[in-house]
Amino acid sequence: MGDTAKLDLGGKTVELPVLHGTLGPDVVDVRKLYAETDVFTYDPGFTSTASCESKITYIDGDAGVLLHRGYPIDELAENSNFLETCYLLLHGELPKGPEAADFEHTITYHTMLHEQFDRFVQGFRRDAHPMAIMVGAVGALSAFYHDSTNVDDPSQRMISSHRLIAKMPTIAARAFKYSQGQPFVHPRNDLSYAENFLRMCFSVPAEDWKPNPVLTRAMDRIFILHADHEQNASTSTVRLAGSSGANPFACIAAGIACLWGPAHGGANEEALNMLKEIGTVDRIPEYVQGVKDRRYRLMGFGHRVYKNYDPRAKVMQKTCHEVLAEVGNADDPLLKVAMELERIALSDEYFVERKLYPNVDFYSGITLRALGFPAEMFTVLFAVARTVGWIAQWKEMIEDPSQKIGRPRQIYTGEPQRAFTPVHKRG
Repeated sequence: MGDTAKLDLGGKTVELPVLHGTLGPDVVDVRKLYAETDVFTYDPGFTSTASCESKITYIDGDAGVLLHRGYPIDELAENSNFLETCYLLLHGELPKGPEAADFEHTITYHTMLHEQFDRFVQGFRRDAHPMAIMVGAVGALSAFYHDSTNVDDPSQRMISSHRLIAKMPTIAARAFKYSQGQPFVHPRNDLSYAENFLRMCFSVPAEDWKPNPVLTRAMDRIFILHADHEQNASTSTVRLAGSSGANPFACIAAGIACLWGPAHGGANEEALNMLKEIGTVDRIPEYVQGVKDRRYRLMGFGHRVYKNYDPRAKVMQKTCHEVLAEVGNADDPLLKVAMELERIALSDEYFVERKLYPNVDFYSGITLRALGFPAEMFTVLFAVARTVGWIAQWKEMIEDPSQKIGRPRQIYTGEPQRAFTPVHKRG
């Protein structure tokens, strides 16, 4: 018999199985707790509760480790590319030569959108936030591609997975172009995933567009760094929506809606706004003191999971420098503020004690701005990258025989049962 944990409750001892993962802490299995004791656990925010079993992503927040299918995120960002990482997340292994070529071909040839889809996007107000368009447009995919919404059919699940990964950059570029008042640009099959996306965002009919390898590599790396992050709020939302049997397009739309929240996907925009507010290096001491006095918030530092340096932040810092040097913004005053703020945060006892290390959002906002994206597009880019993580997690959940429809419990603290009083008798 395996390990068990004993719980003494009301004079009764209950034995609960202890489960062991490949990595990470052991888990007490409380699935039968309610049936055996008539009580259940209370864990707001699910900070101490595993909602599923997964083989996709592992995070050790104390050690600053992020693994995708066992591979460290920094190694993938340096040596792999986004589509190869997508294949890894979906299938569990890095693709061999023919598999990589076939997968890239499949994704590339799914990037086109139905012609009517453009008219759907044009139905939004011109000043609509790009994330509002993303939520509506991705949900609408189920109306355009209803031939791949049967979640019980493995082939349809794979087709919808490919469609989402392929079409998300096209939809995101549509949202961007629409907000800029510029014509839509169709994808091209001779370009890579990142090249296609940048061309659809920044090319105009008046002149030829040429890919810049430094900027293309930076965009690809940004996608890798945001591809998956275990059971975060938006991923949990996708899994919860999927547990009801909802089609994958609806589930990913739900994830995008969750990602829109400033505490989740909007963090890089908040970090950039903070750097703008500080403005110059000489104002940093005043701002840092304001943080200590709790007058200001330090955005882009610390993380719900990482209690060490965010492993994605080191790669993002390098990428940030490469992009700024390429576009001629190496002397960007915001970067100088960022570097000095990072130096202080890593050496100041106040921040070190609280483990407020820079996270990936700290540098990604500056990098995306240098690439030419306005702040309202930052979360959209996050959604493009995270789509593969969402769809891999959704697919894993659907194929897990032990998965049930999500149904959290609650502690009821409202009124006890009482009799109804007719309106004319109420005092």
